[in-house]
This record gives sequence, C-alpha cells and structure tokens, in this order.
Amino acid sequence: MPPPARAREGTIEPYVFAPAAVVVAALCAFGIAAPALAQRWFFALQDAIVGRFGWLFTFGTAVFLVFAVWAGLGARGRLRLARDDAPAEFGLASWFAMLFSAGMGIGIMFFGVAEPVLHYANPPDAALGGRAAAERAIEIAFFHWGLHAWGVYAVMGLAIAWFGHREGLPLSVRSTLAPLIGDRIHGGIGHAVDVLAVFGTLFGLATSLGLGAMQVNAGLARLFGIPQTVGVQIALIAFITACATTSLVLGLDKGIRRLSNVNIALAALLLAFVLFAGPTGEVAAQLPARIARYAMDLVPFSLGLSVPGDLAWRKSWTLFYWAWWIAWAPFVGTFIARISRGRTVREFVFGVLLVPTVVSLVWFGVFGGTALALELRGGGIAALVESDIAIGIYGVLERLPFTSVSSLLAVLVVTVFFVTSSDSGSFVVDMLTSGGHPDPPVWQRIFWASAEGVVAAVLLFGGGLAALQSAAINTGLPFCLVLLAVCAGLGRALWHAQAEPESPPRPVVDAARTTEPH
Repeated sequence: MPPPARAREGTIEPYVFAPAAVVVAALCAFGIAAPALAQRWFFALQDAIVGRFGWLFTFGTAVFLVFAVWAGLGARGRLRLARDDAPAEFGLASWFAMLFSAGMGIGIMFFGVAEPVLHYANPPDAALGGRAAAERAIEIAFFHWGLHAWGVYAVMGLAIAWFGHREGLPLSVRSTLAPLIGDRIHGGIGHAVDVLAVFGTLFGLATSLGLGAMQVNAGLARLFGIPQTVGVQIALIAFITACATTSLVLGLDKGIRRLSNVNIALAALLLAFVLFAGPTGEVAAQLPARIARYAMDLVPFSLGLSVPGDLAWRKSWTLFYWAWWIAWAPFVGTFIARISRGRTVREFVFGVLLVPTVVSLVWFGVFGGTALALELRGGGIAALVESDIAIGIYGVLERLPFTSVSSLLAVLVVTVFFVTSSDSGSFVVDMLTSGGHPDPPVWQRIFWASAEGVVAAVLLFGGGLAALQSAAINTGLPFCLVLLAVCAGLGRALWHAQAEPESPPRPVVDAARTTEPH
C-alpha cells in the first residue's frame, strides 16, 4: 500500500532529507578541501554536457514553450487547480510578485546592465559594430531572459500544481511522473528525483547568495568605501540568511508574500528612476521596436536557426542559460505551484509566461538600453563591466543624477531580491524533504535556510563557489529528460480530463484580507 498522498505536518521524508543532507555535506567538503580540483572536474563535466547535449537543451526549451501554450489555449484551460473548486489563494498582484521574485528577480538585477554591455563589447558576430551591435546585444538578452525561461518554469509548475492540487499527490517533483510510473513515485525513483531537486536548488541558491553578496559589497564599497573582502561578504550572507529565515518562520503569507510585494515596489521605483533620469526619449522610443524584433525572431531563435556566434560562444551563453533554467525548474516550478492553488490552467500558464516576460523585457530594455546609450556616447560602461561584472548597474547610476540615493536604492533592491529568492528556495527544499507537505515544519525551515547560508559562506571562503555552481547547472541534463517525461504525462492527464463549462469569476481569497474566525 503506498504512503498517504500528503505528508503529516511536522514530519520529514527520511529517504529525501538524509541523502540530500549527506550529498550537500560531501560536495561542500570536496569544494573546500580541493577547490581547484572540484572546479576543474565540474567545469569539465559542464562543458561536456553542454557540448554533447546542447541540441537537447535547444529542443527541450522549444518543446516546453509550445507545450505550455498548448495547455493554456486548449479546452482544458478552464479547469481549476484545486480538488474542491476553491478560489485562488492569493490576489493577482501578490501572486505575480512572489513568482517573479522567486524565479528571476535577482538575475535581472545582476545582468540587466552587464549582459547587453558584454554582448556589445564582444559581439558574437564580429561584423557588427556601433548601433547595430547594440541592437543585437539587446535582442540576445531578450532571447535569453524571455519566454523560453518561463516556458520551462510553466511546464514544471503546472504539472506539480495539477497533480498536487487536483489529484491530491504531494507537492513535489516526483508527483509529475505519476502518469508514467504510478505508485513507484513513492519508491526509489521518486526519492531520487526529489533528492536531485534538493541538490540543484540548494547549491543554485547558495552560489547565487555568494555572488549576490559580492554585488551588494560592490555597491557598499562605491557608496561608503567599505572594503570588498570575503569577510564583509560572509557578514552579508549571514545578514541575508537571517532575514530569509525570519521570513520563512513567519510563513508564506506573513513573510514571503509581504516581502515580495515590497520588493517589486522598490524595483519598480528604481526602474522608473533610470527610465526618466537617463536618455528617456531614446530608450522609450526604441523599446517597442526591440520587443517587436524579439517577437519576430522568436521562432528561428527557438529552433537554433539564427542563434549567433560559434559553438564556444553558444556554450558560454545560450546553452548555459538553457541548462540553468532547466536546473532551476524544480525550485521555481514547485514554488509557483504552491502559490497557485485555485487558479485555472489558463490563468496559470499565461500569468507565468507573459507577465514576468514583459517585466524582464522592459527591465533589460531600460537598464541595458540606458547603459548602451551611455556607452555609445563614450560613457565607458563596457570597460567598467569587463573589469567587474558586479558593478555594472552602479556604473550606470553614477552617470545619472542623485547617484548616492539611487545607488543606495539599488543595494536595497538587490538585498531584498536575494532574501526573497533565499526564503522561497528554502521553502521549496523544506517541502521536498517533508514529503511534499505544503506547510513544512518550522524547525526544518530554519535548518535548510541556515544550511544554505552556511554552504554559501564556507564555499566563498574556501574558493569552491564556482565549482558548486557548475555542479548545480549539471543537473540540467537529467531534469531536461524529466521535463520531457512530464510533458508526456501531463499532456495525457489534460487530454483525458473532463472539461468544465465556462463559469463566472470566483472571489479571490487573499490571506492579507482575511481574519481568523472568532
């Protein structure tokens, strides 16, 4: 007899918790004891995976995007992700804020300036130069951070939400394989998939936390002269981890939701400042045309027909991103599934696909467009980014009015984005190691949030951070195969599901506006 679908609150899944903890400890020890060897081994493996299976990542990301659109447009799009026909748990604004903060927020802060500038300074097509190179650089950044990334997240998230909220299975990656392997999801295969998801999530978050500490340190150095040292960065990791742990203990509504809402508001304020303080007319005039070009080139890009650069360039950029998005799919997909109970399939798919993509395109269009406009006028942004990728955004702000205020706001936004990424990622690890329980025990939340900070700090100190980031990315290959299987199983489940008639809108249950009964 299989175990119950829902884990009991306050329990752990020992066949996931213990192996995951052992793997984390062992790889950390390796990264600390022999950082150069670990980096060489993991980077060699990453190079081999991306080189040999790059075609699979290109094929997979295209399939996932098409599948997500099919699921949203199909007759089953009106079906609700809930067994009891419950209304949506969170309002749209809070839902968008949480899914974006978890899935992409910190990345656009780090790369919003840096990536377009790097593509401009080192164009994959050597024949391009000047404004043509700038336009190509923006389009490449759009391609890497647009629909394909969110197509990957949408497929994983929809599958977990469907089988978790509608079928009563655990909210974990293993449940997505139920149509293909049945009750064996509760056995060794299911345990292995969830352990791999914990590994990829924890090390992905730990390396991001370490890199984020470097970016915050860079901002504080330029503002207050605080030295850029490992000691300062470890102190920042401790601070961010403490904030994330507090958010986790407060819970999904009182902690993560509220912090995500604040985060999006601060990011919107920073975006508006850069748009209006920079070359507003030029950036605003070019943005619609740049988005239109992205849309027109989407199909050939998806098929790999017009991806620029040679194989080495594609391995360093496009294929790296595809592997990274797929490796993070268990984390982001599980979190999005958790916050999406009560939404329809159509709301889920197009909410996840379109809103974050539009925000990402606007962000890169404004920050990257401003940086390139300044660079074309001799602003020296490219040289600054090439010297230190972490300070690109501060370099742009230093060339605009009110530098001190805007730079301080940028440091705050980066910090809060890292807190929201850390708490949501730790929440997912807690769910996976408690058998897919939607509200894992508090002690376990504290354990994994603290472990994430400790891993980041120790590896930053020992020099093994880059090696473990590479190890996390290498999980993209098995999860690409898992996601293809997910498409097959979820497609069959949707095909055989009974469509519901169109129904009037249901009220939204937003925990921020509800009170406990007396």
